[in-house]
Amino acid sequence: MSTEPASIESLCVLHQSHDYIVVDKHWDIRIDSKMWYEKRTVQKQLQHHFPRLADPSTYYGFRFCHQLDFSTSGALCVALNKAAAGRAYRCFKDRTVTKAYLALLRRWVENETQTLDFSIGKNSTEGRTHTMCTEGTEGCENPKSCLTELTVLEYGLYDGEPVTKVLLQPLTGRTHQLRVHCSAIGHPIVGDFTYSLGADDSPYRMMLHAYLLHIPLEAQPLLVKAGDPFVPTVDPKWVPQRSLRTLEATVEAVLERRKTKENERVRGEERTKQRSHQKVEEETEEQRGVCQEWLSEWAGDE
Repeated sequence: MSTEPASIESLCVLHQSHDYIVVDKHWDIRIDSKMWYEKRTVQKQLQHHFPRLADPSTYYGFRFCHQLDFSTSGALCVALNKAAAGRAYRCFKDRTVTKAYLALLRRWVENETQTLDFSIGKNSTEGRTHTMCTEGTEGCENPKSCLTELTVLEYGLYDGEPVTKVLLQPLTGRTHQLRVHCSAIGHPIVGDFTYSLGADDSPYRMMLHAYLLHIPLEAQPLLVKAGDPFVPTVDPKWVPQRSLRTLEATVEAVLERRKTKENERVRGEERTKQRSHQKVEEETEEQRGVCQEWLSEWAGDE
């Protein structure tokens, strides 16, 4: 990842197999577009680099398993066939996918670890219908519960202004969830033009990056990390001052919690199956007893 604009040639592949490609999406490029004038998209990049893998039966040539905003960079999974797309879709639908994002937030966030719990709905306010908003905001329609885990990694300065580097883990999947949640606690993402009402327009990009993607596919789980673009070697305007925890240790903790949660889910399913089996056996014994009693009475009558 660099501070240079995207091009058709600048596609970074993080993972490639028979079924999937995971790319490190650039920060100023759309995934796809129906507009004829949109020349730079991930779709176009894939067609340029992998023309033989494009599927002419699909509208865009490639099956994108999930979405990233235009200004968000990071891990983006692409399925190379219909069956692979179905397997990934089920994981996203069942909410078993683990995602974690890196972000730089305006000002220093005091609470080092917190769960952001704000219901989010579509903004019906004139001129803002392309945005989302929190419940209770004027014009907020159909708000739905949303949860985001926030962990502070570092405090520092961006272009001389105080900012906080954080890891964000969305536990739900609402449109613009991370951007709205960070804005709701008074710490909007650096460079988020939309949710700063146009005030934050000086950085070259919005500082939100999809760092971790884990899809628990049955045959072979997919785990990809997209690197950290928020380091001084990439962007010297970011100057870390105090580190609270490392990215590596924080991500390992996220994955460990995911593993624990998955094990609990499996054990819960096994207990449910056992109870169902025991219930069937109990019912069978009871039915057998009734049958024996009926047979005895019938034999006595004869």
